[in-house]
Amino acid sequence: MHALRRIVALMKKEFLMILKDPRSRFVIIGPPLIQFFVFGYAATYDLKNVSYAALDESKTAESRQLLSRLDGSENFNRVKTLLSDREIDDVIDRQNARLVVHIGSEFARSIHSGRPAAVQVIVDGRNSNVAMIALGYISTIVAEYNEKLAAGGRLAGRGPGLVLVSRAWFNRNLQSRWFIVSALGGIISMVVVMILTSLSVAREREFGTFDQLLVAPFTPGEILLGKSLPGMLFGLMDALIFCAGAVYWFGVPFRGTVFALVTVLACFIVAIVGVGLLVSSLSVTMQQALLGSFVFMMPAVVLSGFATPIENMPRWLQLATHVNPIRYIIKALRQVFLEGADVYMLWPQIWPLIIMAAVMLPAAGWLFRHRTQ
Repeated sequence: MHALRRIVALMKKEFLMILKDPRSRFVIIGPPLIQFFVFGYAATYDLKNVSYAALDESKTAESRQLLSRLDGSENFNRVKTLLSDREIDDVIDRQNARLVVHIGSEFARSIHSGRPAAVQVIVDGRNSNVAMIALGYISTIVAEYNEKLAAGGRLAGRGPGLVLVSRAWFNRNLQSRWFIVSALGGIISMVVVMILTSLSVAREREFGTFDQLLVAPFTPGEILLGKSLPGMLFGLMDALIFCAGAVYWFGVPFRGTVFALVTVLACFIVAIVGVGLLVSSLSVTMQQALLGSFVFMMPAVVLSGFATPIENMPRWLQLATHVNPIRYIIKALRQVFLEGADVYMLWPQIWPLIIMAAVMLPAAGWLFRHRTQ
């Protein structure tokens, strides 16, 4: 009976401490709500509004009917109508469209003569998950169109009708491992850097050595720099090790340059260091620092396009991903590995990381100085 009373008293004490502490109240209310909405909206494998371009060299009623089925589907959104096959390279390379539907000039004649009427689909294989699902949708639409032609008696004899010919660029066999493993270096370096830097200042506070740092002949900037450099080096080292493992262990092709890889990783790690130091400066204990790191990392990974396409998220959530540094490193790593991108091609991913680092690092330094006063 006495033991039960002591347990109940201890439970009351813990509840009061949690409810009186604003940080603890936020921890039990804020992060669950954020993760609920982020995961609920972003983590979906349903594919809608896949951007595609059409090249119709037949320009007949049959080809227009097929394309109208794609346009009438909620799964596809035509973003461009091409005039020649020379435009296909640019559309796929610049990621203006996920796929190109190419209907040849002999399309209608082949249908009426009983010969196979080929429809070529060129997909962007950099995102193998999207490519495979989109090809499945198109196969269903083509099969339904074949049934309609057969029911209307427009196929000559027992002709085969439409035949889908697919071709994937950058990832010819649509191996999902290439898509996932090529971006793992960014995810892993983020985890390492966030954990090390977020614990750096909080550890000093918890161990009681923080005051010793303040009376030592170091400026706040020097303290932050000395605590961030080890995390940066370890993060870059781990990222490069896993990138090498992607090539030599998993067989992912590396078509870019090492210089481009190191450059984009360094910019990303500096930006993440800013986030980690910001969390560390806000945290009093290591537990708060770890919790703050995971509160950032989990939604950031979901909103990065690592597993699900950003284009499939609601518009307001797509806008939120522009301030997510992981979005840019994942896209950049896939460009380096699968496209053979150089620094010039990676510049659209590099400059947002530089801006984030330029904002986060001074903010962390100001907050650190503010908390030490």
